[in-house]
Amino acid sequence: MRMTRRGFCAGLALLPLARPAVAQTMPLLTAQEAMVQLAPDTYPATPVWSYDGAVPGPVIRAAQGDRLERRLVNDLNVPTSIHWHGIRIDNAMDGVAGLTQDPVPPGHSFDYAFDLPDAGTYWYHAHTNSMEQVARGLSGALIVEETTPPDVDRDEVLMIDDWLIDPDTGRFADGFAAPMTLSHGGRIGNLVGVNGRYDYSLSARQNERLRLRLINSANARIFGLRLEGLRGWAVALDGMPLAEPGPVTDTLVLAPAQRIDLIVDVTAEEGAAAGLLFAAADDTWRALAEITVAGRSATASRDMPAPLPPNPRMEVGSPETARLRDMPLQGGAMRGLERARFRGRVTAWQELVRNGRFWALARQVGLGETPFATLSRGETARIRMTNDTIFPHAMHLHGMHFRTRNEDGALGPLRDTVLVMPNETTEIAFVAHNPGKWLLHCHMLGHAASGMTNWIMVS
Repeated sequence: MRMTRRGFCAGLALLPLARPAVAQTMPLLTAQEAMVQLAPDTYPATPVWSYDGAVPGPVIRAAQGDRLERRLVNDLNVPTSIHWHGIRIDNAMDGVAGLTQDPVPPGHSFDYAFDLPDAGTYWYHAHTNSMEQVARGLSGALIVEETTPPDVDRDEVLMIDDWLIDPDTGRFADGFAAPMTLSHGGRIGNLVGVNGRYDYSLSARQNERLRLRLINSANARIFGLRLEGLRGWAVALDGMPLAEPGPVTDTLVLAPAQRIDLIVDVTAEEGAAAGLLFAAADDTWRALAEITVAGRSATASRDMPAPLPPNPRMEVGSPETARLRDMPLQGGAMRGLERARFRGRVTAWQELVRNGRFWALARQVGLGETPFATLSRGETARIRMTNDTIFPHAMHLHGMHFRTRNEDGALGPLRDTVLVMPNETTEIAFVAHNPGKWLLHCHMLGHAASGMTNWIMVS
């Protein structure tokens, strides 16, 4: 019997409808809703926004010099995008909705592909409505491993976070855009944890040497941290190796978005307390990550670790001759702006507040049409940030690392996020080697959402 066109089409109607076949070569990273037990088991599970169903998202590991590829699939009911925090990245891959790309609509995808020039500890997080999306769980660690790794027994990633949860329902507390939160210190959680656990722990042996990669992924909380039962050295800040390891003898301060790599030796005896402590609001020190000591790795402790190999092309040459640009940090409760530029015109404080805007950088509220600075590629730049508010701000520059510059001209370690305290001034210096539009903003994400965001152009 000869098959007719009508018969062929009728036969197709009986087959299940399938999507067109597409070659799947790029690994997926799916933004989706999930249920996660953030609080203790006696409390309800929390509905989260996640990458691949977990909070935090999967740890992505790659080698220095590799090319990272991920297809963001948006299964949420809101637009989203991903920023790869701290990576010297192609501008089109930076993930800033409204500046470097359009947000990815629900049901759509976006392909991220970029080289990894620098080893270190980085992270990835949502950069569309970050204030809410990061707080709901959209972040994860990105680890770029050295060609020659340090001499350690284990490498552990500790993603430190806090969550504001309604204890009766287990849901995140409402009010992401509450004026009190935006105009004050930001969204501070009532539950603190590591790697999505309020009771995070790991085991180790006495004299075992660990590399601890600490990442502050909280919306606004500044963590004070101490070691217990451990002898440690700081070997990298914000992914960038220190010239010499620095012994940890006092409190470590980790602002939102900052990272610190530690190499620690377990000195506690079996059964003794060991781990990472944090400074609680009641001025006590509490366990953040506990280490259970069982057995012995060696009979004696080791010498100070060697420095990590430096990343390439990170020099900041002759900043004293570079033009100095002033960027005052302005606004917030108790010290409101009289006026600032918003949506193309100078706007009075009362109208800014009615629009949910409380902060400004260099008298600009949010992203303006023109950049704060236009730099030539290869130019050395200096920016002086004066905090005229009563709150601290973790200032993050996309696409490049900088060094702080002291009054005597001495340069501090490389960073991508610096904590500027109230009534203090911090100067940063960097080489504008990466072309494109680069965000400069406060990483207290509520502050950024309500005005503390600006950008620079490198061409």
